Amino acid sequence: MKGLKFILAGILFGIVMSKSEAISWFRIQEMFRFQSFHMYGIIGTAVVLGIIITYVIKKYKLRDFQGNPIVFIPKEKSVPRYLIGGTIFGLGWALTGACPGPMFVNIGFQYWSILIAVVGAIAGTFLYGAIKDSLPH
Repeated sequence: MKGLKFILAGILFGIVMSKSEAISWFRIQEMFRFQSFHMYGIIGTAVVLGIIITYVIKKYKLRDFQGNPIVFIPKEKSVPRYLIGGTIFGLGWALTGACPGPMFVNIGFQYWSILIAVVGAIAGTFLYGAIKDSLPH
């Protein structure tokens, strides 16, 4: 029962992703070919909502469900890490037609070929964890 809220959030996420067509490889390919605004609208909406919610949390000093203050720790500003990481992420997204969240929604829709991308993403995450100390952070 402790994980029920996470399961419900995942189900809601899957419904929103499928209804907005964000899980469609065709929509993602359109985005990378600059043929449609659809995905840019979804991503832009998420960014704007994130900015507004972060502003509200900071302005009203909101707390989490346990009563702890929500603290935003500034990230280290480093150009190479974001350029390299973003390029790798974007290439994987363009080649597979799916980013990490929608990959799992596609599994829910029984598109079994996406398992190749999921295994690749997990292997890449494991590889990063293994070599992260030697990377330029």
